[in-house]
Amino acid sequence: MLERLQKIIARAGIASRRAAERMIRQGRVSVNGRTITELGTKADTRRDEIRVDGSLISRSQGGEKIYILLNKPRGYLTTLDDPEGRPVVTDLLEDITERVFPVGRLDYDSEGLLLLTNDGDFANRVQHPRFEVSKTYLAKIKGNISKKDLDAIKQGTSLEDGDFRPLTVLVDKRNKKSCWLKLTIAEGRNRVIRRFFESMGYPVMRLIRIAIDDIETGNLKQGKFRYLKAREIRKLSSVKN
Repeated sequence: MLERLQKIIARAGIASRRAAERMIRQGRVSVNGRTITELGTKADTRRDEIRVDGSLISRSQGGEKIYILLNKPRGYLTTLDDPEGRPVVTDLLEDITERVFPVGRLDYDSEGLLLLTNDGDFANRVQHPRFEVSKTYLAKIKGNISKKDLDAIKQGTSLEDGDFRPLTVLVDKRNKKSCWLKLTIAEGRNRVIRRFFESMGYPVMRLIRIAIDDIETGNLKQGKFRYLKAREIRKLSSVKN
């Protein structure tokens, strides 16, 4: 059923209708990857991907719940469609007839573990910062990092949208002109890892998410997907409140 976005946002407990209207005018709300600023816009929570500040708020109603782990390659957008016609992650989900949404985001040039589901409550638990679900990445950075700079990176820094500090950082492999770092974070601000390393003087050349909590891509090839196991769903669904 189509409803006005401000009503959907208010019913989800995000904000009052008046505050929701301000969010829409500020460009903080998107439907199926498209930023909405018109107050009269309507959407269907059963079919549309509705996000506020990047967090999924639409709720699946009825039908079978589906939980998918995709090993995302570079060159795919983490959204349901793109006005420019670029590839999107759901293009890789062969034989999946149910409409599923990405849980959080991996930017166009990033790769690795991406969850998709039609369970909005599950998605919110995995991606919302207050649940502190850890995400682990391998980052290839330009330059061979010194111990002094590595110590500085471990301490974090201030970015334009707030402070950022990884939970853990360690050197995974060194090359002559680059090195691989393994880091774990518990948030999902837009391009926060890339912005963080760039602010420290080490541009990211490649970024791969290898785990969410203790769930890993393992031997799953890029571009392929599998269904989450029951124990994996239970684990992510029971993260602390």
